[in-house]
Amino acid sequence: MLALQGLAGLLLLQSVGELLARSLKLPVPGPVVGMMLLAVLLAWPAVRPALEAAANALLQHLSLLFVPVGVGVMTHMGLLQAHGLRLLLVVVVSTWVGLAMTALVLQRLLPATPPAGDAPEGGP
Repeated sequence: MLALQGLAGLLLLQSVGELLARSLKLPVPGPVVGMMLLAVLLAWPAVRPALEAAANALLQHLSLLFVPVGVGVMTHMGLLQAHGLRLLLVVVVSTWVGLAMTALVLQRLLPATPPAGDAPEGGP
C-alpha cells in the first residue's frame, strides 16, 4: 500500500510539473519541473517512506523497461545492418562533441584559480 501511495505521489508531481510548465510557458519539460518539485519535497521526512517504497518497487522491475527497446531493435534489424556503422559513428562523435562543449562551458564559467601547489608572489 505504501508503494502505491508513493507511485501516486510521483505521478502527481509529474502532472503538477507538466501543468506548471505548460501554464507558465517554461523552457523546460514538465517532468523536469516535477523532478525539481520532488527534490524539494524530499526535504520533508514524512513523504520519504512512501517515495522510497515506490522507488524500490520500480527498481525491482526496471528490466521491463528495456523490453520495448529490444523489440524495436529486433524489428528494425535490417536498418541497423544497413546503417549501423553510420549510426555508431554519429553516436560516438556526438558524445565527444557534447563532452567537449560541456568542458568548454565549464572552463568559461569557473573562475581561474592557480593550482594548489603554487604560492602567491611575495609569499614564503
